[in-house]
Amino acid sequence: MEPHLVALDVDGTIVTHAGELGERTREAIRAVADAGHEIVISTGRSVVATLPILRLLDLQHGFAVCSNGAVTIRLDPTAPDGYTIDETVTFDPRQALTLVMEHAPHILVAVEEVGVGFKVARPYPEGVLQGEQVVVPFEELVSRPTTRVTFHDPEGQSEDFLELVERIGLHGVSYAVGYTAWLDLAPEGVSKGSALELVRRKLGIEPSHTFAAGDQRNDLEMLRWAARGVAMGDAPPEVVAAADETTGPVDDDGLADALRPLC
Repeated sequence: MEPHLVALDVDGTIVTHAGELGERTREAIRAVADAGHEIVISTGRSVVATLPILRLLDLQHGFAVCSNGAVTIRLDPTAPDGYTIDETVTFDPRQALTLVMEHAPHILVAVEEVGVGFKVARPYPEGVLQGEQVVVPFEELVSRPTTRVTFHDPEGQSEDFLELVERIGLHGVSYAVGYTAWLDLAPEGVSKGSALELVRRKLGIEPSHTFAAGDQRNDLEMLRWAARGVAMGDAPPEVVAAADETTGPVDDDGLADALRPLC
């Protein structure tokens, strides 16, 4: 079989929402990699939060797409941290952040610092963000371009953010609403799909040899981009509609079943 680019979301696809990696899923991913295909982890997670997944899967070469496409890293076991930054795309967060905070001042906000952590207006609950958290004034949050702004409401639901986005309108940015009450802002036009297309070209893989699996709204562009897009069994209806097929839920190692034809 010709080498494929195999793009895999993390949370809800590779690992459960409790952070557990099924043995059948791990074995299937390793089998696909060992068969010569290019595994590209493609996640909303920051670089810092993606590295433990790469280590769990023993992925040391190739690429990973982080921060919903705003950051792409090249895996390099000789580099001090096991990777180098291949590409970043930034945007000015001031207008969008100001608008969201005017309409929902109670929610938590974090501005990404690539490879380090986040600048935050108020501390996030322990374990919610990975990497360093530095509390700064609002003016410092919006003082320079960033790859991502993330909002979180520990007491809310994803539907709350969907309603907020519809009500206020967001211009000049891309956005994705997460499984729980998360809202991520990225540079306009940037998505997992746009980043993966650049990776595909660097790897020299034909468009017809692309596979992607995901479970949430930030996977929509990626699933449409892939020649074979697979939605996890518990994905929202709009994600299922964007995919070519559906597999079982993450708790049943549905990804392993979807990967079988590539092993």
